[in-house]
Amino acid sequence: MGSGREAALETLTACRRLDAWSDNNLKNACRSLDRREAALASRLTYGVLQNRALLDFYLDACCSQDFESLEPFVRDVLRLGAYQILFMDRVPDSAAVDESVETVKRKKHRRASGLVNAVLRRLSREKLALPELPAEDRGAYLSLRYSHPRWLVDRLLELLGEEAAEEYLRLDNEPVPTTIQRNPLRCTARELLESLAASGGEASPHPWMPDCFLLSGGGSLEAMPAFQQGWFQVQDAAARAAVLAAGVKPGDRVLDVCAAPGGKSFAAAIAMEDRGELVACDIHPHKLALIEKGAARLGLACIRAELADGRQAREAWREGFDAVLCDVPCSGLGIIRKKPDIRYKDPALLAGLPGVQSAILDNAGGYVKPGGVLVYATCTILPEENREITENFLAGHPAFCRESFSLPGLNEENDGSLSLWPQRHGTDGFYICKMRKSWE
Repeated sequence: MGSGREAALETLTACRRLDAWSDNNLKNACRSLDRREAALASRLTYGVLQNRALLDFYLDACCSQDFESLEPFVRDVLRLGAYQILFMDRVPDSAAVDESVETVKRKKHRRASGLVNAVLRRLSREKLALPELPAEDRGAYLSLRYSHPRWLVDRLLELLGEEAAEEYLRLDNEPVPTTIQRNPLRCTARELLESLAASGGEASPHPWMPDCFLLSGGGSLEAMPAFQQGWFQVQDAAARAAVLAAGVKPGDRVLDVCAAPGGKSFAAAIAMEDRGELVACDIHPHKLALIEKGAARLGLACIRAELADGRQAREAWREGFDAVLCDVPCSGLGIIRKKPDIRYKDPALLAGLPGVQSAILDNAGGYVKPGGVLVYATCTILPEENREITENFLAGHPAFCRESFSLPGLNEENDGSLSLWPQRHGTDGFYICKMRKSWE
């Protein structure tokens, strides 16, 4: 196996054994790889995670024993081989088979080498006549075709209808362009585009979010001079939309309750032209360093990182801020297209999230000045984490009411509450609610 394949296998193993996140583990596994091998590792890792259920379906059909009964390591090797055979035209089937067999031998699973060889060779022979997916149950079909858990597919069908739900699922498995926001305090748009091009990057204007660009190519973002000089930050248009909804301006005092790693704090500070004060909070001490590092890179002096639990009141902050941002911990189901392993997390763990979200929002409301703004945001699509939270908050806090907002380039009315969708807006799945506190 080439080093890119080794890195992919290492990442999948960590995800399985440690319940770890693929992005961080993949980054660590690729540190010593050149650009080509790192790209291969990324393609293989995300390809397997995005298509795992489908791969398992076909591998089970080619296996003489129950696929799920095989050792987890052997299943991972077979999935990597199957993905190359079924989805990567530039990889010869023979190479995918041979390298998979050599891997199990090298990793001291020699007794499984015959099985791996037989299963993948059969898959290669029969890949143009694979068994059809069961179509009688549409939910089951979509769950298998796009490798999403059945409970999530059923929720999407309920929320969106069949056509939009399938498009959402399909986009979760498609490559996502990197969206960046220019830092106008450091560079002009022309300077940024010229620097990105010199680094091998291709950037085009975002379809509707001003001063944002879709970036591809160029290799590691962190190695680009434009990144190192603080000329841009990586941020999805949906996240920036939450900051725009808040309407912060120079001289404001702003609180970002759940700030790490700092993207919205940075966007808000840029909108404030680095004038005023922005307190960026997180409950984890080590994440404050990420905020401080990012602020320093972007040249944002108005940001102060503080350790704070969003659920616990600070009397010194009461009614002290013009705008409070609450991008609360959530299920993350709106960013599966960027973090495919979210779909495999235990749904039982989501049950306690609304309680945490409500507690943070209730507490954060006390920090808003009379006449100030409170923005609630999540990167999920579930009503129980979104509109139901804000409706309950408004029912218990009569001093607040929803206030409509506009987003440049997006011609879509709202009542102060807006859901963004990848299949409709080209963004992460995201929810934004803007609430204004009365003067009385």
